[in-house]
Amino acid sequence: MAALRSYVAGAWHAPPEPGGTPLLDAVTGEEVAVVGDAHAFWEPALDYGRRTGGPALRELTFHQRAALLKSLASYLREHREELYGLSLRTGATLADARFDVDGGIGVLFSYSSKSRRELPNDTIHLDGGVEPLGKGGTFAAQHVYVSAPGVAVQINAFNFPVWGPLEKFAPAFVAGMPTLIKPASQTAYLTARLVELIAESGILPEGALQLVCGGPGGLLDLLTEQDMVGFTGSAATAARLRAHPAVAERSIRFNAEADSLNCSILGPDATPGTAEFDLFVGQLVTEVTVKAGQKCTAIRRALVPAPVLGDVAQAVADALAGVRVGDPADPSVRMGALASLAQREEVRRAAGLLARAGKVVYGDAERVEVVGADPERGAFMSPLLVVADDSGRAEPHEVEAFGPVSTLIPYSTAEQAVELAARGRGSLVGSVVTADENFARLTVLGLAPWHGRLLVLDSSSAGESTGHGSPLPMLVHGGPGRAGGGEELGGIRGVLHHMRRTAVQGGPAVLAGVTGRWVPGAPREVTVVHPFRKHLEELRPGDTVVAGPRRVELADIEHFAEFTGDTFYAHTDEEAARANPFFDGRVAHGYLVVSLAAGLFVDPDPGPVLANYGLENLRFLTPVYPGDDLTVTLTAKHVDPREGLAYGEVRWDADVTKQDGSSVAKYDVLTLVAKRDP
Repeated sequence: MAALRSYVAGAWHAPPEPGGTPLLDAVTGEEVAVVGDAHAFWEPALDYGRRTGGPALRELTFHQRAALLKSLASYLREHREELYGLSLRTGATLADARFDVDGGIGVLFSYSSKSRRELPNDTIHLDGGVEPLGKGGTFAAQHVYVSAPGVAVQINAFNFPVWGPLEKFAPAFVAGMPTLIKPASQTAYLTARLVELIAESGILPEGALQLVCGGPGGLLDLLTEQDMVGFTGSAATAARLRAHPAVAERSIRFNAEADSLNCSILGPDATPGTAEFDLFVGQLVTEVTVKAGQKCTAIRRALVPAPVLGDVAQAVADALAGVRVGDPADPSVRMGALASLAQREEVRRAAGLLARAGKVVYGDAERVEVVGADPERGAFMSPLLVVADDSGRAEPHEVEAFGPVSTLIPYSTAEQAVELAARGRGSLVGSVVTADENFARLTVLGLAPWHGRLLVLDSSSAGESTGHGSPLPMLVHGGPGRAGGGEELGGIRGVLHHMRRTAVQGGPAVLAGVTGRWVPGAPREVTVVHPFRKHLEELRPGDTVVAGPRRVELADIEHFAEFTGDTFYAHTDEEAARANPFFDGRVAHGYLVVSLAAGLFVDPDPGPVLANYGLENLRFLTPVYPGDDLTVTLTAKHVDPREGLAYGEVRWDADVTKQDGSSVAKYDVLTLVAKRDP
């Protein structure tokens, strides 16, 4: 069979030496491909990523990168049937393949959408507001995120050869960082085809994505302080890589997603016959059989109240008896093969250790009835359900059988359930199946320090629930302790993980120049042309209009109270208002002040300003009394074009003052402004 090629420096390369390790079809045992030595490719791939991929990505804004992600997702969706077909050779059923392929494509879509909504159309991202560092306002600081001039190296596991690379690639790409994929050998042929499709699309900038198939020997020695590593695999391997001298000495950012003895807890209220009991059983059977249990989020420990242990065991065993194991191409088959014969032997070994803690109540680790395939040549295995005799035994809380195996563990109190869950020493995900809100609160707060994600499932949420084992791109995917101590995904947090945060100190004018945002104290430009008459391209941060004064009369306050129905005593009762420790008498409504300010700064005629779509950070600072004169200063704070649209967003700083110069209200006005040349 042909050796898997690596995609380096914009071209495909065969391994420099002949031979290698054969990769076998998990169902038939036939050779699919050969994976060879990759040592020679690491240095040129890293160099190309830093010199070509990184600069090309950093020239693009967040929105431009997001648009490319969307195009790539759409392209891959058109070719997913081919990826489904190749997934069969990994032992995956069609449902498993969709979980992997569609899940990965969905991550691209999600990051594209979130990035355009939550990040500016710029190459830098501000973290928080300006931090004043002096009383006079002439010295301040701003935290900024910038792209790192390195490469995001991903070392992936075998179980998700499409989703795994894409879920790491998406946030790195949005962050402006090129990616180098090192897939697990067992299923590397599927990842290689994925990268072939991406390269054939021509959508990504050169050097944005590279692939090296083979062992990682020598890779970490070549990394620099600006590179990052994302690892998925065993806790032992993660610990070894994290302790590598280059990683430690250069403080290379290292994220690990490792072993995870995830748990699901059945609440005491969920007795046989309740909807929650049935949900628990159905969820457990799903987690045991999807991907043949080869999921980092699968339920390894099912904690159930001791009085219903037998009922749960019987219900799960009955459900597993209806699961057909065999050729994943057969539509009647619900569970396919494990990824390799070696993987099956490892699962059998771990299952044997678990069986010491109790008894196997369903399945046989050595024998299974297989539909449409040879059970000797394919890596097939029966689902196994173990019941622990003693919940305190070490094995269920220390041994992970990375396959279709789960252990039922009895508990007596909520506190004991939390204690048992914590013995897993950190997990990616836990779930609590209960309709009892008090039990949910107690267990969730106890479980939270030990889990990256927690699902509370009951009959009211089941219809829309994504399930125990489904990672979502907008939520953290990671966990403490044994689970690796890292975080992946998590929405924009995943993007910022791939960027560098620094504090910029200086005067307001310098901060405005560096960030492209006007900050208080920076120069303003009071233009002859009202800023609302300018198209988006003509506006500059600092463009300002000063309007007023406008006197606030008692009649205005009374009319506003009557018109709106806001007759709060501070606006309508002089004596009561004076008794209030904050006021010296009747005061104007805060929203009256904001309304009057808008009347002062708005240009009424049709023009480039299309809509006011919100206020942010509104604070009322000083009371306004009858007879006070209001002036508003409106300054363009940030001009943010929206990619592919005929308009953009402009954020304005509004400062409403009265005759003594004191600010009575401060806030941001958000407007949509048309482009002159869409």
